[in-house]
Amino acid sequence: MTQATELQQRGILLSESALRQVKSLQGKQGQDLCLRVGVRQGGCSGMSYMMDFEDTSKITAQDDVFDYDGFKIVCDRKSLLYLYGLMLDYSDAMIGGGFQFTNPNASQTCGCGKSFGV
Repeated sequence: MTQATELQQRGILLSESALRQVKSLQGKQGQDLCLRVGVRQGGCSGMSYMMDFEDTSKITAQDDVFDYDGFKIVCDRKSLLYLYGLMLDYSDAMIGGGFQFTNPNASQTCGCGKSFGV
């Protein structure tokens, strides 16, 4: 599947390394959880990314759900306006490692990569 085709099916893209990491973290929680991704006001560039596990029972009709081989990423539609096309990656590098957000909608990002502006 090409990235363009995948984007049409999934508004938020997840690299293989990020998928492995979130599945590993989910397994340590000991329950069936989804990953909620969104934005909120704040951060050095105006908006900051948020990401946390939550119970699948909290998925509402106002959410879009993207399935990755049984693992669900959930995003509310208001946040998706700012995140559509986001690539979530993960690196285990000693310096600069962790989750990384590549947002095609961002006109500016902060140095740490955890906030953005549009």
